[in-house]
Amino acid sequence: MRRMIFIPAAFVMAAAIGAEVASAHRAQPAGAQVGEKATLLATVNVAAKEFKFTLSAKTAKRGVVVFKVTNVGALQHDFEISGRKTKLLSHGQSDTLRVTFLRKGTYPYKCTVPGHAAQGMKGVFTVT
Repeated sequence: MRRMIFIPAAFVMAAAIGAEVASAHRAQPAGAQVGEKATLLATVNVAAKEFKFTLSAKTAKRGVVVFKVTNVGALQHDFEISGRKTKLLSHGQSDTLRVTFLRKGTYPYKCTVPGHAAQGMKGVFTVT
């Protein structure tokens, strides 16, 4: 008879320990497990037209910045920053640049179509 009392008690203790381990696991924030591998990601929309760029943000933190460039002007334009460049875009066309900024600082951007940068299609993007 004594043996039957100990067996259910062992099952109760095992269940209680399992519940404590499960609740401790759930108590960690969701980002704690993934945080070490997470990459900073920012998206900047860029509108190109004669003869200027309009950026949705002129600064971002270090990490990956995705530039979504759309030509809303009548002439063809492109967008160059940090050695990366979009294709030549006609009116209504879009292209995406994915640039990784490892250092804080200022990064000039411009349209590489001859004469466009001289007429104002240039600027400076800041990484903090």
